[in-house]
Amino acid sequence: MSGHTTRVVVAGVIVQGGRVLVSQRRPGGGQAGRWEFPGGKRERGESDQQALRRELIEELGVELEVRERLWTAPAGPLELRFYRCRWAPGLRPRPLGVVQFRWVRLEDLTSYPFPPADDELVGRLASGELLTTGSTPSS
Repeated sequence: MSGHTTRVVVAGVIVQGGRVLVSQRRPGGGQAGRWEFPGGKRERGESDQQALRRELIEELGVELEVRERLWTAPAGPLELRFYRCRWAPGLRPRPLGVVQFRWVRLEDLTSYPFPPADDELVGRLASGELLTTGSTPSS
C-alpha cells in the first residue's frame, strides 16, 4: 500500500522588460478562464526543469532556459513550484495549449484573476519584491 503523494506542478515566471508572460487556462478544467504562469504537472521520471521545459513547448511553443526556483506554494494535493525562466530574443510564443497569453506589466498583475494559491506570489511580483527586472516599470 502506498500513501498519498503530493503532485508537483511547475510554472515559469518569464520577465522581459518589466512585463511578465501569463497565460489563460482553457475552459472545462479546474480554474478555467483564470490566468496563470505557464507550466503544468511534472510526470514520473522528470526533473522540475525537464517538466517545465516540456510544458512551455506544449503550451506556448517556446524552449526556454529554466533557472532558479522563485517560489513554492501548497495547493491542496499539489505543490506549486515557480521557476525564473530566461527569455531569448526572437522567440515567438503561440497559444498552443492555452486560450491566450499576454505580456503584463508587473504592477498590473493583481488586476488579473489568478488561482488563489498564486495570490501571494502575484502580490510580491507586482510590488517588485521578488524580481530585479533590469528596468523600472513606469506608471
